[in-house]
Amino acid sequence: MRIMAIDYGDARTGVALSDVTGLLAGQTFLVKSRKEEVVLEELAVLAQKQGAEELVLGYPKNMDGTVGPRAEKCAALAEKLRERTGLPVVLWDERRTTVDAHRILGEQGVRAKNRKDKIDSVAATLILDGYLTWKRVQAQRQEQEEHHG
Repeated sequence: MRIMAIDYGDARTGVALSDVTGLLAGQTFLVKSRKEEVVLEELAVLAQKQGAEELVLGYPKNMDGTVGPRAEKCAALAEKLRERTGLPVVLWDERRTTVDAHRILGEQGVRAKNRKDKIDSVAATLILDGYLTWKRVQAQRQEQEEHHG
């Protein structure tokens, strides 16, 4: 099952795609637009072209867990993506991903001015990675329950 993770930003939207097994993060893409309609269209085309079966959208809650304007914007986009693609869209709590993405690129020696374009793709990959890990844990848990139940 191919899963597409999305880090929706103001000027750039990072996209990470899993491999066909749905276990590993594969390719990354970048949608450069401030217009929601353009972003929606490009994401829908990308999902179809890449054979995505599930979309995971970063849901940037505030650090205290409350929902602010950014998270509301993402929730609205998720709804439009569902309508446009007919695919399930999961909102994924991504409070730490951008911070982690900056740290990872810093550790790799990527200079700050070169980070801008990479940051969204790395953040999307971290969203995808977190979600894939969670799915694996859920599957293992269910397997254990079936064996012991």
